[in-house]
Amino acid sequence: MGYSVSEENYIKAIFHLQQKQGKVTTNELSNHMKTRPASITDMLKKLKKRNLVHYQPYQGFKLSVTGKKAAIEIIRRHRLWEFFLADKLKFNWVEVHEMAEQLEHVSNKKLIDKLDEYLAFPKFDPHGDPIPDINGKMDSTPQVSLDQWSLNKTAYVSQVMYSSPELLELLAHHKIAIGTALEIKKRFEYDGSIEIKVQQRAPVTISETLAKIIFVHHGSTHQ
Repeated sequence: MGYSVSEENYIKAIFHLQQKQGKVTTNELSNHMKTRPASITDMLKKLKKRNLVHYQPYQGFKLSVTGKKAAIEIIRRHRLWEFFLADKLKFNWVEVHEMAEQLEHVSNKKLIDKLDEYLAFPKFDPHGDPIPDINGKMDSTPQVSLDQWSLNKTAYVSQVMYSSPELLELLAHHKIAIGTALEIKKRFEYDGSIEIKVQQRAPVTISETLAKIIFVHHGSTHQ
């Protein structure tokens, strides 16, 4: 049996919150969902009845095995749609999240598996978050911020924090996107800025602030 849009939104929110702190409180979920605590309690009762959460009033709650599986399926759909919108339809990183929030509720499994195959089984979405595979497994490739990377060693961009329009404009100017290969050629001690070379382009200098929010690792993220 499928879940309503509202139920899916709650399941996904609980999953993200419990990743950070284990059990989740009603107030934490209320703040996250921007919903009154009474509405949260009503939904938790529904989710408990469907065996999706372990919930005792005043003791916090977390997803059951069934609930966690449902959350991962929702996240898989969301991140595959984000990849499709960015990679195939060329929407920018800021736009894709809101659209994927709607598309993630299309729960036809055959459609999602075909979409995954069509996209050549991407491991990361446009923001660098791992996409669960058909079995719910996610890539756990170690990544570090660019300012911590070694000199003259090829790095692949795997994630960029804080995707504001201004940041995306700056990254686009430097031709930096998820999967972009680059090298650090020089560090400047004065202000922590670094000189990078992006593929065949001439080296450019970026600020320490920017380097700290670009995450990289040693392997390509797209395949």
